[in-house]
Amino acid sequence: MWQSRNKTDLIIEVWEKLDCESIGRSELEAIELVVKDKFGTAAVDSPMLVARLLADEGAELRHSEIMALYIERASDRPYDPAFRGILDINSLATTERSIRDLENLRQKYKADGDKEGLRRVRETAIEARRKAAALSLDLRLDANARSQNDEIANWLRVWLETPEVFDAWLSIRKTSPQFLEDQLTDE
Repeated sequence: MWQSRNKTDLIIEVWEKLDCESIGRSELEAIELVVKDKFGTAAVDSPMLVARLLADEGAELRHSEIMALYIERASDRPYDPAFRGILDINSLATTERSIRDLENLRQKYKADGDKEGLRRVRETAIEARRKAAALSLDLRLDANARSQNDEIANWLRVWLETPEVFDAWLSIRKTSPQFLEDQLTDE
């Protein structure tokens, strides 16, 4: 039914199909449903972003409805503040700090019996591990950067498998001949 091949074009196409001059809650929710159906839940943008895009296309915005929807959605994401900026895998030092931060969150959620929090901690680490593993194979990066990303992926793998012993393992790993020989430094 929808002709658009990318999300931006789809949002505009749905708005045009709705044949409305102004955009508010009901129009944004209709657009979200189509975007979710075609591209998945992760592709659904904030109501503010969609409204801004449509305003650039000439739509009049019903600001109070859009703001109310945004605030409602923002208050429905209690985990966002805890995970905002928690993971930085750009160097070994920042990765080590990030894993410690994830471990602190993991311990908190475990003590609270918060299964959703634990799931999110795990998903965050898995996604970071995937990213580091992909970068370790990226031939556009120099050998040191690829090696460092391979090491980061390995650290995240160990933490995901055995978070309780990660600190001890990392201390041993950082003094191992292989680690020192590879000269994995933060440059």
